[in-house]
Amino acid sequence: MSEQATVDEGRGPDPDASGVPVLSVRNLEVVYNDVILVLRGLSLDVRAGAVVAVLGANGAGKTTLLRAITGLLPVHRGEITKGSVSLDGEAITRLDAAEIVKRGVAQVMEGRRIFAELTVDENLRTGGYTQRDKAALRASYERVMDLFPILAQRRRSTAGYLSGGEQQMLAIARALMASPRVLLLDEPSLGLAPKLVAQIRDIIADINRQGTSVLLVEQNAMMALSIAHHGYVMETGKIVRDGPADELRADRDIQEFYLGVGEAGRRSFREVKSYRRRKRWSA
Repeated sequence: MSEQATVDEGRGPDPDASGVPVLSVRNLEVVYNDVILVLRGLSLDVRAGAVVAVLGANGAGKTTLLRAITGLLPVHRGEITKGSVSLDGEAITRLDAAEIVKRGVAQVMEGRRIFAELTVDENLRTGGYTQRDKAALRASYERVMDLFPILAQRRRSTAGYLSGGEQQMLAIARALMASPRVLLLDEPSLGLAPKLVAQIRDIIADINRQGTSVLLVEQNAMMALSIAHHGYVMETGKIVRDGPADELRADRDIQEFYLGVGEAGRRSFREVKSYRRRKRWSA
């Protein structure tokens, strides 16, 4: 099977490009401790039904972007000083984290952050705490049991004893218990073996095909772009490139810096682009 066929099977149908994005970030500026500027006028959109990938090296500001969307910046002494975050056209910039979850945005943090001492079932119940409709809560539970059959087998197991891949599945399942319209994933492939990365990739694609929009933050560009509809490249708190995922996969600069193809040793995506310009001019 060709690589393109694998991509096409993994990715859901293209979202409608018309209308208001389900999630919109506009000219966002974030400062930590009143002095450290991390996001510098960043903008991006997530269309309804889309998987959007955000690529970038460590320190690019990817996790800060997710914290700004989900209302977790104050916990880390961060503050939005300019710009806005909107869900379905309504501002959620100044809402607290619990209210943002109720509005339909859920995040799976880097490092899984499960409750290790609780059982799988107890972890899932904490994820559904915003659900007041018992029928909806049951439907969410049945959905995650269908998506993650291994968790159905481990329902009474202590979460801390699960494997790394199972803990990542539990973290995603717990977020889905809130029935989010938009699911934010922070480095879901981190620390996992290639076989498990492929499993997580397929699960994300399944979640998207069921109607949940996904904002996927990843250093594993190959995995992210294989299921994304659109991608953004971040560097030093800014978007330096964006476009359809297939275009980014085919771009020589993206291939060199993020996919490990071609010249090695560049320090940044901007340096790769500058290097290529010099190389072409000298030809």
